[in-house]
Amino acid sequence: MTEPEGAKPTATRSSAPPAPSGAHAIAARFRALLGRGQPPLQLELLGRTLLHAALVGVAVGVIISALFWALEGTERLTLEAVAGYHPLRAGGESVISPIEGQPFRFWLLWIVLGVGGLGCGIVSTRFAPETAYGGSNTIIEDFHRRQGIVRRRVPSVKMLTAVFTLGFGGSGGREGPTMQIGGAVGALVGRYLRVTDRERRILLVAGLGAGMAAIFRTPLGAALLAVEIMYRDDFESDALIPSVLASVISYSVFISFFGERTLFTHKASYAFEPTQLPLFALMAVLACAVGLLFLSALHTSERLFDKLPVPRWLRPAVGMVMLGMMITPFILMSEKLTGIEGQGLGVLGGGYGAAQIALSGASWFPSGWDGVQLLLLLCGLKIVGTALTIGSGGSAGDFAPGIVIGGLFGGAFGLAAQILLPHAGIEPGAFALVGMGTMYGGVAHVPIASLVMVCELVGSYDLLVPLMLTEGIAFIVLRHHSLYPAQVFTKRDSPAHRDELILDVLKEIRAGDVVVPNRELVRFQRNTPASEVIAAMARSDWQDAFPVLDGDGSLAGIISAEVLRVLSADPTLNEFALADDMMTAPVSVRIGADLHQVLDVMLQHGMREVLVVDDSGRIVGVLDEAEITHAYTNATAASGVA
Repeated sequence: MTEPEGAKPTATRSSAPPAPSGAHAIAARFRALLGRGQPPLQLELLGRTLLHAALVGVAVGVIISALFWALEGTERLTLEAVAGYHPLRAGGESVISPIEGQPFRFWLLWIVLGVGGLGCGIVSTRFAPETAYGGSNTIIEDFHRRQGIVRRRVPSVKMLTAVFTLGFGGSGGREGPTMQIGGAVGALVGRYLRVTDRERRILLVAGLGAGMAAIFRTPLGAALLAVEIMYRDDFESDALIPSVLASVISYSVFISFFGERTLFTHKASYAFEPTQLPLFALMAVLACAVGLLFLSALHTSERLFDKLPVPRWLRPAVGMVMLGMMITPFILMSEKLTGIEGQGLGVLGGGYGAAQIALSGASWFPSGWDGVQLLLLLCGLKIVGTALTIGSGGSAGDFAPGIVIGGLFGGAFGLAAQILLPHAGIEPGAFALVGMGTMYGGVAHVPIASLVMVCELVGSYDLLVPLMLTEGIAFIVLRHHSLYPAQVFTKRDSPAHRDELILDVLKEIRAGDVVVPNRELVRFQRNTPASEVIAAMARSDWQDAFPVLDGDGSLAGIISAEVLRVLSADPTLNEFALADDMMTAPVSVRIGADLHQVLDVMLQHGMREVLVVDDSGRIVGVLDEAEITHAYTNATAASGVA
């Protein structure tokens, strides 16, 4: 059978969306997704997905609890017992008693950092290169570009590289590795249960949220983060309920091991003063500048380390040793300030202790402009330290540094405002809290999630209104800059939703808008002899379906090209058979049908073309693969859909 004129060969799918290539090629990509016009989210699918999400929540809760304990224990052994360095921790962060009495030895700190970086580099390079760097961007890319498919080894390798990086003093957060581990566990649960691509992606999102809910103790904010972080201007709404369920279960598993408490301690309440909103707005604009500096530092560091003439497996060690050299003078200086030997004030590790100082202060914290300078110095050191760790390939997250840097800058701004406006009732801790959400919400394009998460972190919604204002400002100012390059703007830009977009486009086009009227068709009457039918069909070089008409001109049936083979096998039939004997029930579509319905009819009957009839049943024309493809291509080009 000859190919219809204008049909195109099927293109190979790549990271850039391919052009449609015929009715069957288009249909193969969406037929299993919606199942002949059923609702986008079926109850059966929802129930099954929720059950799977519950399994993901349990698994992620146990795994992240083990990771948290491993990180805490490794920090105690390497940093405190060996190097004599004592991480500054937030009020609700510590779960293992500290190791006291070891003198600080900077050269041992350098060795510890170097060994951790070396272990991370060797393990990630040898077993799973995708576990290098933060992990958040990788899992977002897995969702959009890799059908939610993650290698089985990723969770275990990521746990090991995170312990080498963070447990040995690297500057970064637990949340990036947690996102990748949680998302990978969700994807693997879907893989073992043999779910569809769509369900696997949903479970990946649910696992990401479950991981964040456990490690950060923010179940609602984590669920929102999981569905918001995939896009700059959109939500993965189908995954919201599974993500909420998985987050609740994972959080419950985690607190059953480590207790229920917020990460940060703070004053009982913050008084909201509407007159301070202009100050919050100004802080948000300046925090955006700090966010751009943070992004620039990360990207510059990664580019410089990529150009470094050393093996990739050695780069994390180089970066972490450089971090140790940079922080040593500050550690020695801070001993005079705090009275504690080996205190780096949060530059190493997650840095939540530094954000805790910005929130609630400390007995040793300097007053006045000295305090402002200290917070700004810590802010700068955290930016550089994180860039050295993650940019070199260390397995540490950028979520915690974003929160901490925002809190430090917000605290410095609030303290400066308090000095300049002593009678305005300004609380620096309030600006630190708002700065946390503003900074990360802006650079990661997750304004709603970061707003809720910050409130959950301190157990207070007192500053919801200024947070809403600053998140909105940061979202607008940083709209074209992102911490995660794998993010896409909306669902229409994501390969994960390409099939749904094809359906949406096809449903907007009517058969009557595409069919060519009065196109010359070979037609027969019911009493046309078989010999004439065969001769006419043999002369047609493009038509596959041949209509048989009633006396009034309406469609009575169709004769397919397959009939030629039957008649050629028994020539005696040609002498007696009529078109009425050769035809089958008519297959057609109404002129008002959309192209999705047209395509569905073609798929059901295995046809490459279908007749289009008007409301009276008279033939208007015929639609084939080439015309459907051409109509789809024109529509997507006009609407800007890739």
